[in-house]
Amino acid sequence: MYFVELANTLNFRKAAEKLGVSQPTLTAQISALEETVSLSLFERSRTGTFLSPQGRAVLASAKQLVTSMNHFEETAKALAEGPATTFRMGVPPTLGPYLLPFVLPDMHARYESLKLYVREEAPRSLSQSLLAGEYDLIISPLSADSPELSSVPLFTEPLKFVVPTDHRLSGEDWVSPQDIRGESVLILEEHHHFHGQVRDICASLGANVLRDFEGTSLDTLRQMVVMGIGVTFLPGLYIHSELHRPEALHVCELKGLPIMRQHSLVWRHGSPARVLFRELAMTLRQIIKQQLGDVVLVN
Repeated sequence: MYFVELANTLNFRKAAEKLGVSQPTLTAQISALEETVSLSLFERSRTGTFLSPQGRAVLASAKQLVTSMNHFEETAKALAEGPATTFRMGVPPTLGPYLLPFVLPDMHARYESLKLYVREEAPRSLSQSLLAGEYDLIISPLSADSPELSSVPLFTEPLKFVVPTDHRLSGEDWVSPQDIRGESVLILEEHHHFHGQVRDICASLGANVLRDFEGTSLDTLRQMVVMGIGVTFLPGLYIHSELHRPEALHVCELKGLPIMRQHSLVWRHGSPARVLFRELAMTLRQIIKQQLGDVVLVN
């Protein structure tokens, strides 16, 4: 670890600060390592510190060793602490507030010592942050295409077509896809995965996307529909959770064209807690089916 950090910074003072040790301690550790392996790993001069040819040759192996040691420590900690560990979980802002209040109480009842630190972030950023180690697991509508990620499908959520109460389609439970041709559809900002999904739907149906009135949240989309600016698509969980005044707008579905988005629990393939995460996914599926089975589809 000392060798790798110094090789990364090529500065004894900076490396010592990152390692949380004094500079003399780092110097002594490097000297001891060089004596042990009978190699000069660094070249020291007035102009700075540099890796020696021998140091460059063994650096990759040293990094692998540090990675293996970190993995060993994480695995041992996970086995020792189990669900008592605090895990960092990421969720999309178009899902978390409308799902988690219905499932976390039951999760806590089943895993009393489990702690989840939850943050909201756009799905594409969630996947990147998961790979970077900023999250331990995420709930995402994106498929885990990376070989470094594992996932378990949780549920499929319908998208509903929403119009103002004075719209020509208001009062209809089912509308034909042809009825939406030419409609002005409100959409979320581009960094949301939901943006791309609704944009593709509109393109296939011949509807017009109102790019000048993109919403910052699902709430802003709803308010713009109420004000008659346009129509939109909203997730089923949002409608279930937030439409406390259904008379303000009308919710319907497209006849013969169900529009869905699937959500999965995703984690790094090599996570030491991967067995627990798979168990949590199965538990989440059970709870979601019990609490929200009339809103979403759990296969």
